[in-house]
Amino acid sequence: GEWVLHAAVQQQANWAAAGLDIVPVAINLTALEFRRDTLCRTVQSALAASGLPPAMLELELTESVAMEDTEFTVTQIQALHALGVKLSIDDFGTGYSSLSYLKRYQIDKLKIDQSFIRDIDNDVSDGAIMRTVISLAHGLGFKTIAEGVETAAQLAFLRRYRCDEIQGYYFSRPIAADAFADLLRNGSVLTVTDAEES
Repeated sequence: GEWVLHAAVQQQANWAAAGLDIVPVAINLTALEFRRDTLCRTVQSALAASGLPPAMLELELTESVAMEDTEFTVTQIQALHALGVKLSIDDFGTGYSSLSYLKRYQIDKLKIDQSFIRDIDNDVSDGAIMRTVISLAHGLGFKTIAEGVETAAQLAFLRRYRCDEIQGYYFSRPIAADAFADLLRNGSVLTVTDAEES
């Protein structure tokens, strides 16, 4: 996990040094990594070694991790937030969320699990859940990101209800760093807002 963090942050810094218009990189934290009391120092070290601005790093923790040992979670999230990195709760909607704790978290995004995206264009319940989660997140001051977007109909639904970011095979399958650098170089990495303005 520590190697992945350092490698991803350094790759971002390399792209920025090459004059590419970088976008934030998201890195998943395992439960074990999140519970380490050295996590903040590890993140600081990776950022200092690379020179990458903290806002270009987003750390993702799963909903199930976020809801365990909540006092520690709140403290750890506050410490990471103080570093200036972005924080998101991944797989939102698949676990058990305590809304009373969710409102205490200094996070930036709720990442909505792809199981709710798959049928949003033809399942009334999934559509209702998506609308509700997006509204809840915005009401708490969080952005939303939908994962697993694969069709134009899913994208249209998410745009209609103002989901902030999307990811999925509709835009690209996973690609190597060199190929992604080409996308950055050509201006092909878009946010939903960019796509709407184009």
